[in-house]
Amino acid sequence: MNIELIEAAAARIAGHVRQTPLLHSPFLDAIAGRRVWVKAECLQHTGSFKYRGGRSAISALDPATRARGVIAYSSGNHAQGIARAAAELGAPAVIVMPADAPALKIANTRAMGAEVVLYDRAGGVLREAVGERIAAERGLTLIRPYDEPQVIAGQGTAGLEIAAQAAEAGVARADVLVCCGGGGLTAGIALALEARAPGLRARPCEPEGFDDTARSLASGRIERNAQQAGGLCDAILTPAPGKLTFPILARLCGPGIVVSDAQCLHAMALAFLRLKIVLEPGGAAALAAALFHPDAVAGDDVIAVATGGNVDPGLFARALGML
Repeated sequence: MNIELIEAAAARIAGHVRQTPLLHSPFLDAIAGRRVWVKAECLQHTGSFKYRGGRSAISALDPATRARGVIAYSSGNHAQGIARAAAELGAPAVIVMPADAPALKIANTRAMGAEVVLYDRAGGVLREAVGERIAAERGLTLIRPYDEPQVIAGQGTAGLEIAAQAAEAGVARADVLVCCGGGGLTAGIALALEARAPGLRARPCEPEGFDDTARSLASGRIERNAQQAGGLCDAILTPAPGKLTFPILARLCGPGIVVSDAQCLHAMALAFLRLKIVLEPGGAAALAAALFHPDAVAGDDVIAVATGGNVDPGLFARALGML
């Protein structure tokens, strides 16, 4: 993985992905005790940054391979990113999703033309096994949600935007807090910042009970979560950091920050009230870290990546109840 791969992805997906804004509110600054900048990837196509990686990976396939179709496994955001990109590029898509994924994400994935295959995450079924079996049976190309070079490169395009937007805002030094599951977005952003904004440092943010990346960075080796399901932050509940992503995180990232589900809900409410954006719990973890863990970062500025906004209405109403 290198900056050249990210720049090539940026060229392929230019004109298709949205350049999402870097938002600011003095009300959030007052809570955090410093200036808080929010990279609103919830405004990306399909409601999350995952479209970047999906478009990058599928557009990198040769036409014959792409025509045979792709398969991905995902709790919902990678699913929707792949489904939309596949539809745009004329590739059939099969998505393996947990049966307990939010209903909105399952419905949206089907609505974009993908075939959805459900599996029992809570019962211990491994999505990797399901995805690899179907890929072999049907001759499909498997596009992993984070341990895939072209996916990491696509996610890294968000880092290129952050570097340029931070410079425009006069921010030369800051921690960039990233909601982290398997680490594809965090790794891509870290690589982009290393090349384009070395004064900015990526920091993974995770929910309590699913802090595999924070523990892995602390121990220096890949740690796994004891549980695979049960938290509100479904978008970033992964078993462990990726084999491709972890070496990048270990080299470039600062320590991980762990937040509670309640803090994510509160951050969702504040993002709606002060920034007028909708976040899902997993997409609000970085903002929760910026607002409610001020001692974990240093400096006058912090950048939080709001990674996704695909939340069921009932859960969003629960979050608004935190106000």
